[in-house]
Amino acid sequence: MSKKNTKYIFVTGGVTSSLGKGIVSASLGLLLKSRGFNVTIQKLDPYINIDPGTLNPYEHGECYVTEDGAETDLDLGHYERYLDAPTSQNNNVTTGKIYQTVIEKERKGDFLGKTVQVIPHITNEIKRRIKILSKQNYDIIITEIGGTVGDIESLPYIETVRQLKWELGEKNSMVIHLTLLPYLASSGELKTKPSQHSVRQLMESGIMADVLVCRTEHKIPKDQRAKLAQFCNVSLDNVIECKDLDTIYEVPMYLQKQNFDDVVLKELDLKSDKDADLKDWKNFLKKFQNPKKKIEIALVGKYVSLQDSYISIAEAFKHAGADLETEVKIRWVYSGDITEDNIKETLKGVNGILIAPGFGDRGIEGKVLTAQYARENKIPMLGICLGMQIMTIEFARNVLGYSKANSMEFDTSTEHPVISLMEEQKNVVDKGGTMRLGAWKCTLKNGSRLSEIYGSKNISERHRHRYEFNSDYLQEFEKNGFLATGTNPETGLVEALEMPDHPFYAGVQYHPEYKSTVATPHPLFRAFIKACEKK
Repeated sequence: MSKKNTKYIFVTGGVTSSLGKGIVSASLGLLLKSRGFNVTIQKLDPYINIDPGTLNPYEHGECYVTEDGAETDLDLGHYERYLDAPTSQNNNVTTGKIYQTVIEKERKGDFLGKTVQVIPHITNEIKRRIKILSKQNYDIIITEIGGTVGDIESLPYIETVRQLKWELGEKNSMVIHLTLLPYLASSGELKTKPSQHSVRQLMESGIMADVLVCRTEHKIPKDQRAKLAQFCNVSLDNVIECKDLDTIYEVPMYLQKQNFDDVVLKELDLKSDKDADLKDWKNFLKKFQNPKKKIEIALVGKYVSLQDSYISIAEAFKHAGADLETEVKIRWVYSGDITEDNIKETLKGVNGILIAPGFGDRGIEGKVLTAQYARENKIPMLGICLGMQIMTIEFARNVLGYSKANSMEFDTSTEHPVISLMEEQKNVVDKGGTMRLGAWKCTLKNGSRLSEIYGSKNISERHRHRYEFNSDYLQEFEKNGFLATGTNPETGLVEALEMPDHPFYAGVQYHPEYKSTVATPHPLFRAFIKACEKK
């Protein structure tokens, strides 16, 4: 069987950043997948960090983790949630990774003494990274280029796209340019000039946009659409409107109504005798928009002022909530503001509490108070990653009587390090080198609530953390009613703790939110929402 000819779609952005290239790419991926094509999406990030793992969430939002343990851009979460398929480390490339690879090759002498330059050495490495996914026999690879056309950081990527369009030949690649049509209230009209300039800038780089996707607050009048087509060298059918909608999950249908998938297939000379079947997606959307019940869950974390920091958790609540026809309202609570005096008022009226993941010691005591409050007042609670560790510290202090119990992350000289580093991690200096990342197996105890929730004894979940439950204390925990019901079969490390005599009190060392998609809501979030409904 001969290898199929992979087609490439490049998605660029203009006028301003944060227009939603990730959502448009994911929506297009969903439409093409529903037409029978094998599709994947990758993100090229122009920053010089190797990955977002060491970035402050306020800078870049959530750091998403793939099955194979890559710390990636949050857009990969959208790709997985829409396509219901895992991504890998090859789906996210940063300028840092590109330069690191090229410099390492130069040090080894791979360039035979040549002067190493942006063209061809950097652009060749970008090309290699783009094409690496084609080895997996995809029909279509969508490549989203971060930043905005005209950014200094993005220039090598734009140049690489120019070269690739030429090398791949007619009908084997295309460029979708996402741009903004600002609305001027004073004159009551949408303005096309910024988009014209953006497309012109792209043309100056040697690239002609094949499709224009226009973010807008209002419908685009026919004459404005015609003007865009004329000035931007695209056909009228290839000017696609992307209006502000109530939810990102409406975008695929909105684009489909304008035959976005047909336009793309025509540009790539692809044929499909299968109509886009979005029946399940529409069913999810109908339940999501017409809930029969409503609950409120407090999300207690450090980075709540930028909600993108916890985007996968928020979306997991939407997926599981829609499945149960329940609207999940999130009350964003900054843990640094919680005190003994105000905790009752702060958490008044919530149906459940989730203690969010995070790093560092800021706001920790507020989280410990929250865990105590939920445990003592029988409020359903789920602790994720650091959340589980907080539940561990609280239990050790207030039930086992170790008042100075802590994690070695916050106090290296603590008398009772109930959370500590594994021996082999203690001498590693690089922050990125001590993490337990990606998919790890977990064995659940027979008869435990978690095994009932998952309907299986053996599961696999994704991790992103450095510190572990200290098993020296395990016997005492279990004797006092906080049970380790999930462990890693190879290392024996504790993966999950639960309290049987509580409506719902479970902490997991892994990140279940990373595996939740529209098509497959996560069972742990479903069970947590059900427990909150009873409350």
